[in-house]
Amino acid sequence: MPGRNPASILVGVVPISPSPRPAARVRPVAEPAGIGLVGLGVYGAVGHLGFLPYPLLQLVVLAAGTALFALRRRWPRAVLLTLAALTGLVPAVGPVTAAAAYSVARRMAEPLGRARLLAAAGVLLVVCATVAGPRLGPGSAAYGLALGLVLAPAAVIVPGLVGTAQGQQGRLLRALRERGDAAERARRLADSEARTHERSRIAAEMHDLVGHRLSLVSLHAGGLELALERAAPELREEAVLVRRTTRDAMRELRQALGVLGPLARDTGPDALTDATGTRADIEALVAQSRDGGIAVRLDWTGPDLDARPAPVRRAVHRVVREALTNVHRYAADAHVTVTVVHGGAQVRVTVRNGARPGPPAPVEELGTGRGLTGLRERVELLGGTFEAAALPSGGFRVDAAVPAEPAGDLPAGPSPRGGGPDAVRPPDGPGPDAAGPDGRRTAEVLTLGFGLAALSALMVVGTAFVHAAQPSGRSGPAPLPRVGMTYGEVAGLGVQDNGAVRAAATGHEPPRPAGTAGCVYPFNGATERRPGGLLIARYCFDAAQRLIAIDRFDVPSVRDATPWEIP
Repeated sequence: MPGRNPASILVGVVPISPSPRPAARVRPVAEPAGIGLVGLGVYGAVGHLGFLPYPLLQLVVLAAGTALFALRRRWPRAVLLTLAALTGLVPAVGPVTAAAAYSVARRMAEPLGRARLLAAAGVLLVVCATVAGPRLGPGSAAYGLALGLVLAPAAVIVPGLVGTAQGQQGRLLRALRERGDAAERARRLADSEARTHERSRIAAEMHDLVGHRLSLVSLHAGGLELALERAAPELREEAVLVRRTTRDAMRELRQALGVLGPLARDTGPDALTDATGTRADIEALVAQSRDGGIAVRLDWTGPDLDARPAPVRRAVHRVVREALTNVHRYAADAHVTVTVVHGGAQVRVTVRNGARPGPPAPVEELGTGRGLTGLRERVELLGGTFEAAALPSGGFRVDAAVPAEPAGDLPAGPSPRGGGPDAVRPPDGPGPDAAGPDGRRTAEVLTLGFGLAALSALMVVGTAFVHAAQPSGRSGPAPLPRVGMTYGEVAGLGVQDNGAVRAAATGHEPPRPAGTAGCVYPFNGATERRPGGLLIARYCFDAAQRLIAIDRFDVPSVRDATPWEIP
């Protein structure tokens, strides 16, 4: 405290709980919706290719799989196995299963359990696809097995391996970061211990050298006082003054040694006890000042400080004691108020003195301000702030703030930047590798999105390939038209009317059967070239579009004359 006046202290920190980021609130809904849209794209692509039996049932199964995807963090194994089984039934669920396999494998840390889960999911997908092949798949168990073997790598194995690699990388980075933090804490602790040892060494040297010399001065002053009492009584008061000054110097030296010693404990006559900084302790300090003639009043609000950490109680005690000591020295006739307000998360202590009546103190009576410096260091080491200023009315006030419950390890000594080597810092704060987290997150999302799109395209191509490779069930030569077949059935066998053949048959065909409504004169497969003519087939239909007759007849051909035979 500079010179003549005590201080007020503000002790406390109001905790602020960070609000959740908007992305964290939207993600539980956005992720299943996006994965469901990708699955819907696969559903539409397979349906467009014509390989989508029971479309409504498959759409319902896809919606159920998307809803299950939202529960992957609560029941990862059950959700992944269920989605794998649904993928064997409905290939459109494949993108949902791929996203679930990636997420589950990324979060699982046990290698053996992860491998077993992925293998079980892949086998279950293949089995379900094989069983569902004759009804919901390509058409047979063999081709259902082929479809399962195509979907299992794309929907389970590859996403699971990618998730495994991502998870191991993340765990490795976290382990390296924790190891670096531990090394940094160890370095700070070593630096703090070195400073503490140096301070203790200085304190020991001061105690051994300066303390010894002061003890000798006090001893000789006492002997001089006894000698002057008989030889020169008028000089005895000077010897008494020397002895008292030496005693005061010894007391101040003990206090200085306590400051130089480790801050985790106080030395000298003011060693830390269980009552230091409690209400009873502060009341005792106020009572001592009141007995010394100081008009001081204490106002205490809230519970006692006996449950608070020792460094906090010690800081309260030291600042109040320093403030009242300065009042004794420089403003003994001023009115002083000590106010302590202890809330749930903060403790506020205010020590305020009024203006000194009469003329201001001479400059030579002002202190050096070292007491304020020590208080500032003590408060800031706890993560707080300190302020000292004169009041407009002529008094003086000092404010300081420290956490009532300091987080982490309490500092053991000052650091070059004004704080303990273990000063409290935000957990999970940005480190050297934390620049641009949003950019890295965006890049990761885009990469995973492109990968999921590629896997979805692979699923569509594999499904189409397996369906297209399924035989139609017809073998041997194509069947020939028969009497009694409808016009549509005959046309389905490739019998189509040809205008040139019809023109060639005009005037050379036999009479049409009775009840004929129309005839078809095909060319391919029904018209044959013969020497001097053509063999033409005629298919006649009645009014009900039923084939009633198949006739074959010859039509003579026309030979072109050579150029020299043309008249």
